[in-house]
Amino acid sequence: MNKLKIFLSKRLGFMTLLVFTLWLKTIIAYYVDFSLGVADPLQHMILIFNPIATTVILLSIALYITRAKISYIVMGVIYVLESALLYGNVLYYREFSDFLSFNTIAGASKVSKGLGSSASSLVQAHDFIYGIDFIIIAVLFLTHFIKLDSRPMRKLTAIAATMLGVFLFSFNLTIAESNRPQLLGRTFDRAYIVKYLGLNTFLAYDSIKTVQNNQVRSEAVGTDMDDVLSYVENNYAKPNPNYFGKAKGKNIIIIHLESFQQFLINDKVNGQEVTPFLNSLYNDKNTMSFDNFYHEVGQGKTSDAENMLETGLFGLPEGSLFTKLGSDNTFQAAPAILGQKEGYTSAVFHGNVGSFWNRNVVYKNMGYNYFFDSNYFNKTNDSSLEYGMKDKLMLSESVKYLEQLQQPFYAKFITVTNHYPFQLPDEDNDGFAAPTTNNSVVNNYFVTAHYLDNSLKEFFNYLKDSGIYDNSMIVLYGDHYGLSNSQNPDLAPLVGVDSNNWDDFNNSQMQKVPFMIHMKGLKGGINHTYGGEIDVLPTLLHLAGIDSKQYVQLGTDLLSQKHNPIVIFRNKNFVTPHYTVLKDSDGNPEVYRNKTGELVNLDEDPVLKQKVAKWQKYVNEKLKMSDTINNKNLLRFYTPTGFTPVDPKNYDYQNEIQKLVQTRDSLGLKSTSVYSQNNNKPTTGLYNTDAPELNGDRTFIDSWSSILKNKDTDETK
Repeated sequence: MNKLKIFLSKRLGFMTLLVFTLWLKTIIAYYVDFSLGVADPLQHMILIFNPIATTVILLSIALYITRAKISYIVMGVIYVLESALLYGNVLYYREFSDFLSFNTIAGASKVSKGLGSSASSLVQAHDFIYGIDFIIIAVLFLTHFIKLDSRPMRKLTAIAATMLGVFLFSFNLTIAESNRPQLLGRTFDRAYIVKYLGLNTFLAYDSIKTVQNNQVRSEAVGTDMDDVLSYVENNYAKPNPNYFGKAKGKNIIIIHLESFQQFLINDKVNGQEVTPFLNSLYNDKNTMSFDNFYHEVGQGKTSDAENMLETGLFGLPEGSLFTKLGSDNTFQAAPAILGQKEGYTSAVFHGNVGSFWNRNVVYKNMGYNYFFDSNYFNKTNDSSLEYGMKDKLMLSESVKYLEQLQQPFYAKFITVTNHYPFQLPDEDNDGFAAPTTNNSVVNNYFVTAHYLDNSLKEFFNYLKDSGIYDNSMIVLYGDHYGLSNSQNPDLAPLVGVDSNNWDDFNNSQMQKVPFMIHMKGLKGGINHTYGGEIDVLPTLLHLAGIDSKQYVQLGTDLLSQKHNPIVIFRNKNFVTPHYTVLKDSDGNPEVYRNKTGELVNLDEDPVLKQKVAKWQKYVNEKLKMSDTINNKNLLRFYTPTGFTPVDPKNYDYQNEIQKLVQTRDSLGLKSTSVYSQNNNKPTTGLYNTDAPELNGDRTFIDSWSSILKNKDTDETK
């Protein structure tokens, strides 16, 4: 005890005490108050380790101060600020399921206003842990167990302390990158940075990104929109009169097929159809199916696909727009347009945490009325895989919320089971025999795709039995590739190509994903038009009877005679109806004939060479236009006639169940929900699933009570 007393009475010893107590409080917050999705022992180790480095670096600043009293005061101020940041994040997370960002702290008055009278209710019994250390430290000083160390501190010691912190941070970052590559480059989830690098690093990272974004945006002026509006007007494709308004007043259901590629459609393995239900839907007379439809995502992958679907703008050349700019950007997005023009209620259903890809923030800026993330689904030990709840469970549980939405509704379902590494427990497989290549990832991909297909069959059966199907347009699309270029040679024999002959053209063909529009009475068939995800929004708006002309969208209606069929990839490669143009390692174009896969010698065809240059200019211009709009947040300068910019403060994804019921009750006989139209009786009993996790127990599907109980438990623990 005497040795401890002597150690703590040294300046370095006192700093060590502060590092330890702040570390301990942070670890308690990580495990008790935050939901960081720690999945394996290495992540637990990183989580426990990550608060130390930045705390050492910050507190070591005080060691450079010669005068003892001032040094201790500075150390204390830093400690108080760090403690305040920690507890501020605890309170903020309880209300918003997110962490304090640079903009949030800068607008502290708005944060306190947002918390309102609920701020006091956020305080919980165990919160004394976050303040008891101040009492302990005060007692240690008052009892002279700790005394001020008045001896001058050697600069070398201060430098050593700082360098120790830098070394620990470098080590932390290296281990984090090994577990989650491109952690800072792609930023899947703001919570990921906290989980891997800590709160201090998150705030520093967010601050740097905010300053960079603000610098770009500060240079923007309203007249920058002139070029944008001129471009949009010149590239507008008017709707096809044969299809315009065909889905007017219909519910619009979007089904996001995770990592699902076009080659799976009508494919067989070992004599078995991989996706028998989707095959039947693809070939249905009421389905318009596109067989030359491509994903156009960049590093943002799933979030890029959502962004194009909702806004008609591309993702960014690096990273994810959702996480980099989505918190602050102004959008003219599908939920807001449909809601304001045709009175649609909008909702997203997703079995992962709401903060993944920053969705719980971006969806508010887009105008989504409801967001049902993993908090609104019953979670058990076997209900989820790495990226969220299994599809059969998510879809079956969603219907108790879907039936309460006021019609017409715009509802998006994001599936996740068919996500890399495509691992599905044996009990979830209905006997489908996987292929037997030497690559287990390729083999498993077919199994999870088959599972997704079964999940959709169950969901469609419910839609038909409940009557929702008859009043809905259902859109299905693949968000991006599932198997990467490195895995494609192992896939080659399964798609009829010799692995030795696999080339870049074959890789480009693997970027095709399904796009289907299914509606009872729709004149369907296989449509060979070339297009991509950027073209979805104007297509859907025109079907819903809303002209896209006044909105800033860079795609064109796939059904329009004026549709531009050049498909643009985020890396500036592109596809036309006859040619695929890919850049080689030196940036020179390599042109392939789509029909044969043959490489064309441009030097022998000067006319084609000139066309390729013209197409490339068009591609570059469109991507540049999108990046300018996004990076400068130019839509804040332009409001279409009859459109009201979305105010995210009007949206809150807490207590969604209560809001659904209150809306239904307040409307009374005017309620248009499926539940109300069914004489105020649930339709969930019509949903049949063979999900083994349920073991015949329908409580999760039919009842809200268990979720309300679980949410109450989460909020009070």
